[in-house]
Amino acid sequence: MRPSRVHILGASGSGTTTLGHALAARWAVPHADADDYFWIPTTPPFLRKRDEAQRVALMREMFVSRPAWVLSGSMLGWGESVVAECDAIVFVTLDPAERLRRLEEREIVRRAGRPHDDDAWRVFKTWAEGYDDPTFDGRNRVEHDRWLAAIGKPVLHLDSRSTVEELTDAVCGWEPAGATS
Repeated sequence: MRPSRVHILGASGSGTTTLGHALAARWAVPHADADDYFWIPTTPPFLRKRDEAQRVALMREMFVSRPAWVLSGSMLGWGESVVAECDAIVFVTLDPAERLRRLEEREIVRRAGRPHDDDAWRVFKTWAEGYDDPTFDGRNRVEHDRWLAAIGKPVLHLDSRSTVEELTDAVCGWEPAGATS
């Protein structure tokens, strides 16, 4: 696959942002993460959401009109108009136990000497644990699978147990059927 407009998504902790950074660096194109548009910057982070229309408007202002970019993170239920402009989608999965281990590790790094909100972390962790439960009342794997089946874009499924380099190689070596660019 040559540089194009690619959306990378998966459960929190599955490596979408890491892969997004690596792919954008290899292609020398902009990388955007949905969280940077979803959340208003605060200290500690992730306390205040942006209005949906503001998120999409900001994305359009910053990168959507460019010929190639990489966007990581789920935008299920609010970012479909941006996803409609993607050429292809990469769906990253990971064993739930490993994914939650990565989230714990990431939180330790995030907190290092900074203000944090233990209650918010507990709520987030409970939410992240629910992803693989089909009955979970929140963003979950079943919803993502349904969304991917209906989105009308080529989808590459990757298991992020592979190294970042292997995942990046897999995307670059992919020839998506039906891609528009």
